[in-house]
Amino acid sequence: MHRAQACVQSGPSDPRQGLGIDGEAVASAALRARGYAILESRFRTPVGEIDLIARDEDTLVFVEVKTRRDDAFGGGAAAVTWRKQRTLTRVAEAFLARTRLGPVPCRFDVVVVHWPATGDPTTEVFRNAFDAAR
Repeated sequence: MHRAQACVQSGPSDPRQGLGIDGEAVASAALRARGYAILESRFRTPVGEIDLIARDEDTLVFVEVKTRRDDAFGGGAAAVTWRKQRTLTRVAEAFLARTRLGPVPCRFDVVVVHWPATGDPTTEVFRNAFDAAR
């Protein structure tokens, strides 16, 4: 008779992925402190993923989180290219279709988490960072 071994879930193998997950938690806390209500984390579809979906008063907010140790390569906000914006738009459309919320004001925010190798993280929130791209 064989004994079943317990599965141990390990963390992300890529340190950048772990930094990103930690950054999403920091961003979520920062948004809550600003009055946002977090509805979803890491909403995934075959098209892509949105890091956070929240409500800011009557507005549904799709949030892209970029966590960086430094501003090399233009920093986190520069990483939200037109191609990424198009993907986020498609994922947002999938979320709206799935939830059948009806007409609701929506916007896209970007949260950049600056997390130096030593020290505490800081956040920068770009409200209405871009318009829906098609």
